[in-house]
Amino acid sequence: MNRSTITGSSLVLTGDNLTLDDAEHILHGQVERLGLGPAARKRIEKARRCLENLMAAGATIYGVNTGFGKLSNQRIEPDEVLSLQENLLRSHAVGMGPLLNVGVSRLALALRIQALAKGYSGVTPELIDTLIEMYNRGVVPAIPELGSVGASGDLAPLAHLALVVMGEGHAFVTKPGVDGEAAGAAKPRSKVLSGHAALRRVHLQPHRPLAKEGLSLINGTQISTAILADALVRARHLAKVADIAGAMTVEATKSSVRPFDPRIQQIRPHPGQITSAANLRLLLEESEIMPSHADCTKVQDAYSIRCMPQVHGTFRDAITRVIQTVTCEMNSATDNPLVFADTGEVISGGNFHGQPIALAADHLAAAAADLSSICERRVENLVNPDLSGLPGFLTPHPGLNSGMMLVQVLAAALVSENKAASFPASVDSIPTSANREDHVSMSTAAARKCRSVVVNTTRVLACELLCAAQGLEFLKPLRPGKGAAAAYQHIRAAVRPLGRDRTLHRDLEAVEKLIRSGSVVAAVEGACPGLL
Repeated sequence: MNRSTITGSSLVLTGDNLTLDDAEHILHGQVERLGLGPAARKRIEKARRCLENLMAAGATIYGVNTGFGKLSNQRIEPDEVLSLQENLLRSHAVGMGPLLNVGVSRLALALRIQALAKGYSGVTPELIDTLIEMYNRGVVPAIPELGSVGASGDLAPLAHLALVVMGEGHAFVTKPGVDGEAAGAAKPRSKVLSGHAALRRVHLQPHRPLAKEGLSLINGTQISTAILADALVRARHLAKVADIAGAMTVEATKSSVRPFDPRIQQIRPHPGQITSAANLRLLLEESEIMPSHADCTKVQDAYSIRCMPQVHGTFRDAITRVIQTVTCEMNSATDNPLVFADTGEVISGGNFHGQPIALAADHLAAAAADLSSICERRVENLVNPDLSGLPGFLTPHPGLNSGMMLVQVLAAALVSENKAASFPASVDSIPTSANREDHVSMSTAAARKCRSVVVNTTRVLACELLCAAQGLEFLKPLRPGKGAAAAYQHIRAAVRPLGRDRTLHRDLEAVEKLIRSGSVVAAVEGACPGLL
């Protein structure tokens, strides 16, 4: 089987076996160069010859010598075939709104190459070489977020990508390997250049789309998939963070480790539940706090603490399922029509339809929203003295000081936003193209919503980590378990304990940065090498 392989900072695309790890490397600038596998090049050449032979024989081929959508019955004369492709890209570039960050746009470019490398699109090798050189020389299309309904592909945003290929549209020029998220968030942001200026800066000639090439560039789900992959990479990391934050809350609230007993998990053996419970047990090992309340009168803890394996585990299982969908999509031919060179056929179908991505994005958004909800309830358990046994709102001087009262309010606000954003986009459909495209997926909207929910959930976890670390201050000199202690120490290296009231938004931003950088998980893994 052909495989996409990564060596050092280079990745060879073959149309097969691209992984989420590869996508993460691209998002964060760890893949500086792309290449095309030799077997993929042969397939591409074979499909192109097949298409050209059919054109020479006078066959009617959708999108090659016909109009598009409702206009597919309009025959295009041979001398207008190239203009048809250029007009398609110009007319479809109607995106609006903020631009995708550099990492997501770069990933979309790589995924478009990967889809064409399958060898079913009928494009020329020269087009793919131009796309690869754009990537390798740091030309990243400037793509507005809004404008796709996720059927017939992500037409509008991909048209903005495709315009740069022929020296139009707009693009960033970055150093190959720059972190996409950092570049996208930089202030001031990298200057947006015209497509012509961007290609000229890196000494790259534009490519004029030949027959079918314009259509092949915009029929596909690569924008939806890239945005969801970005959300998924972030969410995958949050599964461990949630267990770490939960373990710290268990310690700070003097809750029980018994609900995490492996025997409980084995008789309801959802994989994520088993993993989360194992993490919690590991994080709480060597705790001095646990023995200190072994004989307390509390019989059971709140659901938000006792049911962490069940809820955190369901989030993990959702991630597993969404990874399967995204991985399949990253390794699929998603344009239309498709060229089957072995039989000499060009067949119209619907692989451009984004429903798999839309449903997966809605699933992950709901799972992340629920994770944020249970985290917020644990924040309430920490700041509420009636529940925690700690000083009110985690301040040594309650009354005069409000402590972390508003941290819980922030968490509640973020969770409420997540609930509103969790209404599924995938159940909506507004017919387009004079009702020819009468059922659409809204996959791009679903992916964008999902990403916003994951970002909010990151911030809710920052609230819990900050409050749990403060709660542990009141239990000194007793030490929490080794994993919770490692997290506490890492947080304290960035944020000092709260004495009297101070502005906390910088503290929250610092903890959020620890989460997003991966450093808090790395610190805990150093103390708990078996963390899953």
